[in-house]
Amino acid sequence: MTDYADLARQLAPAIAASAPGRDAERLLPFDVFDRIRASGLGAARVQKELGGGDVSQSVVAKIFITLGKADPNVAQGLFPHFMNIEQLRLMASPEMQARYLAKIGEGQLSSGAVAERGGGFRGEIHTHVSQAEGRKMLQGSKFYSTGCLFADFIKVQAVDEEGGALYVMLPRNADGLVLKDDWDGMGQRVTASGTSEFHDIVLSDEQIIPIHHWSGRRSYVGAAAQLIHCAIDVGIGLAVLEDAIYWAKNHTRPLRESGVSKASEDPYILYAIGEMSTRVRGAEALVRRAAEHVELACLAQLEDSRQGCFATEETERLLVRSSITTAEAKIASTDAALYVSQRMYDVGGAATTQKRFNYDRHWRNARTHTTHDSVAYKYKAIGNYLLNDAPPPITFTY
Repeated sequence: MTDYADLARQLAPAIAASAPGRDAERLLPFDVFDRIRASGLGAARVQKELGGGDVSQSVVAKIFITLGKADPNVAQGLFPHFMNIEQLRLMASPEMQARYLAKIGEGQLSSGAVAERGGGFRGEIHTHVSQAEGRKMLQGSKFYSTGCLFADFIKVQAVDEEGGALYVMLPRNADGLVLKDDWDGMGQRVTASGTSEFHDIVLSDEQIIPIHHWSGRRSYVGAAAQLIHCAIDVGIGLAVLEDAIYWAKNHTRPLRESGVSKASEDPYILYAIGEMSTRVRGAEALVRRAAEHVELACLAQLEDSRQGCFATEETERLLVRSSITTAEAKIASTDAALYVSQRMYDVGGAATTQKRFNYDRHWRNARTHTTHDSVAYKYKAIGNYLLNDAPPPITFTY
């Protein structure tokens, strides 16, 4: 039986070794994704009967902590693939699951194009499927298409002519599909999060998955997505901690007034390292706790779906609890990643700011990745739940 967490650990050293150079030169990690594809890691959450491992959400968290520590760009680039699996398992028909999840079980990687610019609110979708002369065609564009350049096929979120939500599945080489490497963020520079365009792409029925019946309904998928984001941020924090410890042991010089002969005995260096470790390890513990709650909600809702319902009353309770625990983990992991990535310079001093070490990538990656969701609203949701027994909003961010 494949140990998928161990697969990630085996891949990590080579990914980590080349991460600083990829960031500095802005080199997209096509070779890394080829190795991930060949390893079979992408099948971790696919059902066993379709060629996967059907691992728990706790294992998923371990995988993304490991990859996030090695290179959060790679981890984020793989994130849409794992979310596609969850969405297909929960929302697609058995026939569609067999069609697309089996591809992943065979080793293919997927990605997703969801977020668009414009509109009055985040999350509005204008990419659409229209019918003309008996043909269905996809038209529109996405501003964020993370990981699509690395994928074998992609999932596009769109709407039909009545505004009903759809997933559209496209092969990477579909006629009319344009993927651009135009993401220029200060951090997460090589996630391939650029623009995608859909120019009158002709579709078959087998490429369209209606999901309008899920609109306004709570699912575990949002919490599962947040769990991965949390794990990536913990991974960044662990990488910073490792670099800070290495630097303190090998390069930091003590101040004359410290009264010690080496930095590893300086009380303020010890304090800084201890504080950094506590923040990151505390966040990691909350992520592992959240993973257990997401797993309970996941198992319950997948069983409900097999029985023909969206969620029983007990499953709703589990879904709410999983959203709250992941919100707590998201706050902690955000704070930890941002704090330690700037605190490191108190350990290493001016020498660690040299461009050749590229330690600033940690902060740039953390700051960029943690902008995905507002933690202010997560504080509010947690407080409202604890004080008023109010469930969090039904969105992809809970």
